[in-house]
Amino acid sequence: MSQNAAETTAAQLAANPAPEVTELTGLSSKALSERYSKSLLGVFGTPQRVLVRGAGCHVWDADGNQYLDLLGGIAVNTLGHGHPLLTSVITSQLATLGHVSNFFTSPSQIALAEKLLEISAAPAGSKVFFANSGTEANEAALKLTRRNAGTEAAPRTKVIALEHSFHGRTLGALSLTYKEKYRAPFAPLPENVSWIPAGDIEALRAAVDETVSAVFIEPIQGEAGVLELSTEYLQAAREITRDSGALLVLDEVQTGMGRTGQFFASAPVIPDVMTLAKGLGGGFPIGAMIVFGQENTAWLTPGDHGTTFGGNPVACAAGLAVIHTIEKENLLAHVRATGDWLREQLAGIQGIGAVRGAGLLTAFELKSANAPKLVTAALDAGFIVNATDEKTIRLAPPLVITTEQLATLVTALPQLISAAS
Repeated sequence: MSQNAAETTAAQLAANPAPEVTELTGLSSKALSERYSKSLLGVFGTPQRVLVRGAGCHVWDADGNQYLDLLGGIAVNTLGHGHPLLTSVITSQLATLGHVSNFFTSPSQIALAEKLLEISAAPAGSKVFFANSGTEANEAALKLTRRNAGTEAAPRTKVIALEHSFHGRTLGALSLTYKEKYRAPFAPLPENVSWIPAGDIEALRAAVDETVSAVFIEPIQGEAGVLELSTEYLQAAREITRDSGALLVLDEVQTGMGRTGQFFASAPVIPDVMTLAKGLGGGFPIGAMIVFGQENTAWLTPGDHGTTFGGNPVACAAGLAVIHTIEKENLLAHVRATGDWLREQLAGIQGIGAVRGAGLLTAFELKSANAPKLVTAALDAGFIVNATDEKTIRLAPPLVITTEQLATLVTALPQLISAAS
């Protein structure tokens, strides 16, 4: 896909905006930011920029400034912006059948569920539930694991999560999230959760017994600064939970759909439940819960859970387009090679310490605590990056990004680090 093709497609689709949007066209970023602050709840703080269009791996703000998108909407824009196939499929599906409610189904919903079961190597009897976001997928998983309640004589009342975990901001998913500043304002939360050190097999073995209903794990803790768990740890978690009767839930909301150079970062481990979102729809909102094995799909029966918009035909068509493109364009190999190249380059830059990640989910630590300042300096220079803490920068660009595009960041980083210092 060429950038010109993506830009042309995006321009064609934007040719007939709503009148209210047309009214705002041409206003400066400052003017639009003022309108934002008067009309939207301030849970996200002040937006860094007002973005008006995108093409490929670039976006533009209301003042005409161009940026290389190295965050991808936080690992969401799998195929970049304005990808011809994705925009075409979404437009075609919306013109054909946009929404049907969960009283009905559609070919795109069935096809996407079948495709997810195929690429996840799910055993016979496995099934999929579609939601609208990652936190909703984790809510569904948490609700399912509550059915693994044990007996009256030996109840399973505990859930185990990992230190530095992030599973979402709705109340159930929030109860699994480690950072206390996220949880404390909304206590008491619904789950009996204990957090154990990530990557410590013996700590996991000691924590999981017959009182535990489920263990929730992110294969790579993205919000914590791209902290990767070993395959050995994930395999041990599978063994420990199976032996104890607890359910293993792998949260691949950020790491799934090719982000790490394979469809799922946890492969070849087969959990009881896997949750997906972010990159699945390539920018169109969708989440999914894959339930592995007939014994686990039996936990939820008709009426136990639901959603009005989950699995709607447009979202599922978007998911199919993303998977099709990843396979057709051999993006998994591209992601592995490009990510390896990027981390090798980053490791040689003065002022950078640890570099870690897999595929195109990468983090690097600054030797001084200037990450937020670096984000600002990078934005002023035309690069969108993210600070996960005072020292760590996270990169999660579109999977179609090239080494030539990444090289512009690598070249600019020494000066940006100096400016941030």
